Amino acid sequence: MANNTTAYAGTSGVAKFDVGGSATTIASVISFTLTNTGDVIETSAMGSTARTYVPGLTNATTSMSLYFVDGDSAQAALQSAPGAAAATIELYPSGETTGQKLSGEMIVTSFEIAAANDGAVTAEVAGQITGALTVTNL
Repeated sequence: MANNTTAYAGTSGVAKFDVGGSATTIASVISFTLTNTGDVIETSAMGSTARTYVPGLTNATTSMSLYFVDGDSAQAALQSAPGAAAATIELYPSGETTGQKLSGEMIVTSFEIAAANDGAVTAEVAGQITGALTVTNL
């Protein structure tokens, strides 16, 4: 296991999506974001002078920016996924051999393609993790 002792370059990142039961590398990823949050539940009683809380449910969401590659099987799976069942997503912020693997079952909530006459065709993907996010140290 190689732990982070310095900053990682984002250029080493890898994202994979389930294609036919196999985690497949998504082509031409520009960037990805994973947001993991936790709710808090207030437990303050009448007469308290300060609010108190306990942990609640967690919630994780993802987003990705891609250069659109219509011949890529993972991008095609993402494009057809809105409205479909959850599928496995794997995110490796610093590559597949060092740092962490972030994974979970994701429901793709949107897939958006954008084209402009002065740039590459891009795609934006958003998803909701259902269940717990898994963090694995590599």
